[in-house]
Amino acid sequence: MRNIKLHAMVLVLVIIAEFIGPFKTQVGVGTIVLLPMLYALILGILLTPKFAKIANEKDMEDAGSLIGVTLMLLMAKYGTTIGPSIPVIIKSSPALILQELGNIGTVLLGVPIAVLFGLKRESIGAAHSIAREPNVALIGERFGLDSPEGEGVLGVYIIGTVFGTIFIGILASVLAAYTPFHPYALAMASGVGSASMMTASVGSLSEMFPQMATELQAFGASSNLLSGLDGIYMSIWIALPLAEWLYKKVYRMKYGADPIRENNIEEDRK
Repeated sequence: MRNIKLHAMVLVLVIIAEFIGPFKTQVGVGTIVLLPMLYALILGILLTPKFAKIANEKDMEDAGSLIGVTLMLLMAKYGTTIGPSIPVIIKSSPALILQELGNIGTVLLGVPIAVLFGLKRESIGAAHSIAREPNVALIGERFGLDSPEGEGVLGVYIIGTVFGTIFIGILASVLAAYTPFHPYALAMASGVGSASMMTASVGSLSEMFPQMATELQAFGASSNLLSGLDGIYMSIWIALPLAEWLYKKVYRMKYGADPIRENNIEEDRK
């Protein structure tokens, strides 16, 4: 909190990003929207020791410790948008609950691709979820973070922290422009369990559909809240067992051998 240099850098980045403002570009039949939040993220990455070296390791650690505080304020703001939209949200409750099943899409899509690219048990940790903090804790408790599963979940966590917000902000804009999904459905899908990702996604949708901005923020915040409540249980009871089962199936298809038997042979050799 006392890092004046960090606060000054953040202030400058916010001013630059807000000065640039939302950027809309027509691509084909749809419109892609880029928001100031994306500019600030990219500019922040460019200040790190890997690039301009303006921010040092201590600045990055201090910034990480403030994320929780800023997200609490953000969620409090979103909470005020849920109240006026409660009738619409209650009317859509079945859809909000069922859309949580979409979280297992990371398993169905990610595990086969990871195994086909050569990952082994790392694929279970990497693809059982979007690998946010609760999922890192789950894998750490179940397998240990120094295990292959731990390496997988930490790899996705780091990549998601750096690029996830940028990716999902652009993805929401592209899906809204080129697919028939209703903006409410896309706002629900924004609540994947990460407040920053949800903000980027809902921000893009609100810019494209300003007449629905309040409802979109309410749906996104409600979905994010539900994901936080049941997401870890979804991972424990459905996603993680499904990832284990799918890993064995795909592994057997790729290598023609049982992964458990192969692991035992490797352990015997040691």
